[in-house]
Amino acid sequence: MDGALTLGILAGFGVLSIFVFALRGFIDQLPELFASIRRALDAWRELWSARPDETEPVSHHQDHEPPAAA
Repeated sequence: MDGALTLGILAGFGVLSIFVFALRGFIDQLPELFASIRRALDAWRELWSARPDETEPVSHHQDHEPPAAA
């Protein structure tokens, strides 16, 4: 009986240590996640705050003729 109890305790602490390790890895990534969210929000605000009269429409058609084939 004592051997089973000892293995149970070791298994429990093993699972706990894996959980703590995973939690620490997640917490270490939070600053980068928040910075990325901030950059995305800034880009979104910049996109929608541009005034229509300041931006020129992008035209994929060119006014000149394509070069003649040789």
